[in-house]
Amino acid sequence: MATLVTFHAHPDDECITCGGVMRKAHEDGHRVVLVVATRGEHGEVPDGFLGDGEELWQRRVAETQAAADILGAQRVEFLGYRDSGMMGTPANDTPGSFWTAPVEEAAEKLAAILREENAEVLTCYDDFGNYGHPDHIQVHRVGMRAAELAGTPRVYQATTSREHFQRGVAALAAQTGGDVPSPEDLSEMGKPEAEITAAVDVTAYLPYKRKAMRAHASQISEESFFLSLPDEAFAYAFGTEWFIRPGQGPGITETDLFG
Repeated sequence: MATLVTFHAHPDDECITCGGVMRKAHEDGHRVVLVVATRGEHGEVPDGFLGDGEELWQRRVAETQAAADILGAQRVEFLGYRDSGMMGTPANDTPGSFWTAPVEEAAEKLAAILREENAEVLTCYDDFGNYGHPDHIQVHRVGMRAAELAGTPRVYQATTSREHFQRGVAALAAQTGGDVPSPEDLSEMGKPEAEITAAVDVTAYLPYKRKAMRAHASQISEESFFLSLPDEAFAYAFGTEWFIRPGQGPGITETDLFG
């Protein structure tokens, strides 16, 4: 048995990005630890969604624990930073935001968990945070440095196959004739296929992944893109989880994070 530590920016990121590999690791007998940088304070909910006196972050923490239970995580930790909001908003510069946190400080917090768990595998994000969110970019910086500090041997940068996503959107447009993003709109999302070194087939774990998304009801509604997709389209969009491991490649050389 080994330990996977999976590091994310906000509640709900874990199930969208790594829910399949989390559940797979659990079912393969490994220990799974979820670490989240912020409590997602800048999410949005409709009026009346929260209970009297309930703060959004409290609901999102509870949802994270529920999703973690579904995905097989045995430990959940929050680093204690505030959600930095989207790039270019005033929340980026709020004291205590993850974006303003010194990388060395945050990395040492994560490294302490990696050492305590004797983690063999760490996931973070690619250097653009998949789509440019400041907290996601910071997850990359902090995760990579924490792995250096702790000596974690296998580090995988979660990403999206840009061409795979573009092909899926084009197919959806052809089938439905609906208003969907153009390939040009997605030109900065994820990474080119040529840069990706690991592709994990998580089709068998999609029921858990979808159930974990539903656990994040404050952010992922039944009408959302994630949950409204037909089963076939959901499997195309979320049935493979993509990663970059520095030093691997060229091309996809791994199909399991534990080798």
